[in-house]
Amino acid sequence: MTYNIKVLPLAEKEIDAAIEFYESRSKGLGKRFLTYLKSYLKVLKTNPELFEIKKQPHYRELTLVKFPFVIIYEIFENEILIHSVFHTSKNPQKKP
Repeated sequence: MTYNIKVLPLAEKEIDAAIEFYESRSKGLGKRFLTYLKSYLKVLKTNPELFEIKKQPHYRELTLVKFPFVIIYEIFENEILIHSVFHTSKNPQKKP
């Protein structure tokens, strides 16, 4: 089964901020971050249950390897709702 991915507004803002930050550090790095993130989203489209529930009732997390972010999502019927693309250096209590 292939799931649809819906990126919620908070996650969109976090992604945009990360792209802007990386692009300000090195031209093209923001684009590489986005490409890398999209490769993880492709994995979620087909195998969202591979990753464990980290916060009840049903929030899962997928950690990016090359960038310090975690994708926080939930599976709802045939959709994956991306709640946050959370920078891991932030206070973990601020995770959605």
